[in-house]
Amino acid sequence: MFIHFRHALLPRGWTRDVRIAVGDDGRMEDVLADVGPQPGDDCHRVGIPGLPNAHSHAFQLAMCGLSEQVPDGAPDSFWGWREVMYAFLRRLGPDDVTTVATLAYAQMLESGFTHVAEFHYLHHAPDGRAYRDAGLMSQALLEAARRTGIGITLLPVHYACSDFGGVPALDSQRRFVTDPDAYLDLRERARALSAAIPGALTGTALHSLRAVTPEGMHTVLADAGDGPVHIHVAEQEREVAACLAWSGARPVQWLLDNAPVDRRWCLVHATHVDDVERTALAASGAVVGLCPVTEANLGDGVFPAMAFASEGGRYAVGSDSNVAIGAGEELRMLEYGQRLQLRRRNCMGTATGCPSPGRAMLEQAAMAGAAACGIDAGRIAPGVRADLVALDAAHPALALNDDDGWLDAWIFTAGKPAVSHVWVGGRQVVTGGHHRLAEAAEIEFRGALGAAHGR
Repeated sequence: MFIHFRHALLPRGWTRDVRIAVGDDGRMEDVLADVGPQPGDDCHRVGIPGLPNAHSHAFQLAMCGLSEQVPDGAPDSFWGWREVMYAFLRRLGPDDVTTVATLAYAQMLESGFTHVAEFHYLHHAPDGRAYRDAGLMSQALLEAARRTGIGITLLPVHYACSDFGGVPALDSQRRFVTDPDAYLDLRERARALSAAIPGALTGTALHSLRAVTPEGMHTVLADAGDGPVHIHVAEQEREVAACLAWSGARPVQWLLDNAPVDRRWCLVHATHVDDVERTALAASGAVVGLCPVTEANLGDGVFPAMAFASEGGRYAVGSDSNVAIGAGEELRMLEYGQRLQLRRRNCMGTATGCPSPGRAMLEQAAMAGAAACGIDAGRIAPGVRADLVALDAAHPALALNDDDGWLDAWIFTAGKPAVSHVWVGGRQVVTGGHHRLAEAAEIEFRGALGAAHGR
């Protein structure tokens, strides 16, 4: 099949009349420039690489809006939100997770995300007992990916403790807990399940430094292979203080000193780093997985992204709690967070000498996101998986723009409505801004969640 863009963002820059040949394996066999469309081509005006979603907890879409109110009016934070999440988990079974994830993944695709790194720690039944099939909940997520057509990197999570120093897990965490041996079995089962789903693969995840022991971490990493490794780190100031009390080091510094952090790794959030940690993290080659919408929703803080990018640091974006799903929206919040903190404009473009913050962020997040997911995507080039997005150049926000202006208008003004078509591995999954399952997924979601809430 052939896809033709009047204008496409290639690694060398904006290029006119780009004709892309997509093979049966879903990869771009050829990318030709200055070639007009041929009969039978699928023709569009503006083409960009699809954006990988570097961090998602799909099930949390089901609790969006439930954690905003604090009955006693007391100061709230991530830790209060976490208690709401723990209580909500008692209601979700495998079928519910498939239903919720199907809607989440359809919405991701409609926004321009083409692959998702699913950070998956909901392993057991509500009473904490292991399912007969250790991979049952993993299978629920993979089924949602299969239904929607999104690419997925499943990241089963090792979670063993409630705090630094091996403090036993809380009763409210019983659905998450695996010892290292059980985790290795779970990951192997996830690998087998992923192998049966096109566009799916499995990596390794450690929930956080507070949730694992050093011994357990090394056991899990010894068999990680060359696939992606993800971990939450330094998301809250309380976590930093607890890590200092336990080890005498800040979380990112401890991780860099005690784990083989390299380009395979994605450190999610890393919000509270000092200058030394930030510079060392950039030098490590690891990707920082930023989730600006969720970080703002939880009041976590703002990662020093402009300084990190200026040091050559790699960053990707993710939708995390899925409180609001949007590829462009995550990039917008990333830039706006820097503007509010630094009181200046075009922070992420200036960091790398690019006049357009939209282009600077898209190109970096697409390439680093692909690396974090362990896939060859994030750019329009021969041999690369054909994960593509067409923008609607007729959208009012884009109509008077061109080239980088289309990206800035999409990210800072139009958002999801400017995404017209999306392909994953050459397969068209969004047409005219809509995923074919979106309406049915919403109906199924309302039914499943109404039953879970007794409505």
